[in-house]
Amino acid sequence: MKSIQRLSVYALIAAGIIQNSCKKAYLDQPALGALSVENVNTPAGVDGLLIGAYSALDGQQGTNVAFGGGGPWETAPDNWIYGSVAGGDAHKGSSGTDQPAINSIATFTVDASNGFLNSKWKANYEGITRANNVLKALAQVPSITDANRTVIAAQARFLRAHYYFDLKKLFNKIPYIDETTVNYVQPNDADIWPKIEADFQYAYANLPGTQAQIGRVNKWAAGAYLAKTYLYEKKYTEADKTFTEVITSGTNPAGVAYGLVDNYEDNFSAATKNSKETVFAIQQAANDGTNTISEANNFDMLNFPYNGPFSCCGFFQPSEDLANSFRTDAAGLPYLDDYNSHPLVTDMNISSTTAFTPDAGNVDPRLDWTVGRRGIPYLDWGNHPGQAWIREQSSAGPYSPKKNVYFQATQGKYADSHSWAPGSANQVNIIRFADVLLMAAEAKAQLGSGDLGLAYVNRVRTRAANTAGFVYTYQDPKAPMAGYTTTPAAKYVISPYPAGYFSSQALALKAIYFERKLELGMEGHRFFDISRWGIAQQALANYFNFDGKTISDVAGAHFTPNKNEYYPIPQPQIDIETIGGVANLKQNPGY
Repeated sequence: MKSIQRLSVYALIAAGIIQNSCKKAYLDQPALGALSVENVNTPAGVDGLLIGAYSALDGQQGTNVAFGGGGPWETAPDNWIYGSVAGGDAHKGSSGTDQPAINSIATFTVDASNGFLNSKWKANYEGITRANNVLKALAQVPSITDANRTVIAAQARFLRAHYYFDLKKLFNKIPYIDETTVNYVQPNDADIWPKIEADFQYAYANLPGTQAQIGRVNKWAAGAYLAKTYLYEKKYTEADKTFTEVITSGTNPAGVAYGLVDNYEDNFSAATKNSKETVFAIQQAANDGTNTISEANNFDMLNFPYNGPFSCCGFFQPSEDLANSFRTDAAGLPYLDDYNSHPLVTDMNISSTTAFTPDAGNVDPRLDWTVGRRGIPYLDWGNHPGQAWIREQSSAGPYSPKKNVYFQATQGKYADSHSWAPGSANQVNIIRFADVLLMAAEAKAQLGSGDLGLAYVNRVRTRAANTAGFVYTYQDPKAPMAGYTTTPAAKYVISPYPAGYFSSQALALKAIYFERKLELGMEGHRFFDISRWGIAQQALANYFNFDGKTISDVAGAHFTPNKNEYYPIPQPQIDIETIGGVANLKQNPGY
């Protein structure tokens, strides 16, 4: 089944449905993907515009190098830089001097001149512009039936809300434009949560439960995103009601009832994507025949082990703080407060040629699907060798990312090598069902129903305890594709929380917050979570103080409350919207 999202903007340009134009400001019209008047006033033309709005989900259109932008990693929709590196999941990786713009984001020394922020801003407004153009065009095509018109509008409004949600959690103070906007110079002094909420409400009310193409959003994806919006707004009663509807009745676009896949790792493999756990994902494809413009996940192209079997690049290295969080006690529960007192590795700069004793303590099995660590099978590429796959261990630590990496056995199908660094067909999970369960648990706990939230958390932990989903040793480490033994690669010990454990609201929330760190590690959520929870200063201080002792890139880093919860408004955008000496965009506090 072809995914709507992978019908790229380049294909639409070639078909003449949209025209290629590129403007300096993304609040100036027209942007890349501008209307072609002679082709848009047909049902096919409107659907082509909608496909263009989906295509912008990968963040690359308008910021791609081919169109004068920066590298695709700057606008990665998985937010590996802005959500995971900034949140303490990972170090920037590579060497201390490579991509210095990321260093400033990771250490909260970032300012409004950082070009990455401007690229991210533009990428989201590109998507907003495309969604608005769909809504504009709908009014020009009377031959579209009312039913189809409603479904098209609901998809466009879902996509617009998604792009605005991303901007809101990044920058907070953002200008709002919609399909009725005439003056694109707009202030950023109004709270746009109600606008985002209204779009998701419309999509939830009007989208069908199933779609003919798996990449199109459905009713239940809209419901999950609406509930997430309520959670960010701290409207816990509304969030709880909507999450309950999604959990009890929701299906993916193919009509498969939501649930957790049996094996945790299947969420991160192209061979098992679009499963019952997929709520809203950005579709990727490899080896699609374009040869010059890859449809693969190239925004993660830097995030493969350095040296070894991959061509590039050693970025996005999991932190000690994250790795140590997977330690479990004798009862199979996490150390919620003192996990860094139980480290997995004591020598952060040990050489691959130095004798090494693998950790023998209890760990959560999700560790070894999240963190590549020495002596443990790295998918089917062989045991991770440690420093031999690390570019500069002293500045980034000994670990490698894992969730975005393809398997050796299927690389011919799911890896893409049309660019200078690896790409893959792995989808990007914006919302998956485990995420929904944990957000729902959070809403329950906030309403004083922690015991009900416990059941949701334990569904996630019980899946993690499935022995079929453990990492096992190789039959022959020299021939890793030959198969695995029945011997677990580490001492995996994990259990559900016992009944009554969430009777205290404070403890329930602490456990739920920690479970999100474990389940969603390296998936771009962490910074936005700790910021909205109001615990960013404490959480990041723990990370900076522990990792900073031995890993130089975050040594001395500091998070400033009431400032660093959001990124600065990009200075080029303030400059563009300054008319007659009056700045229409106001900078965020503290910058």
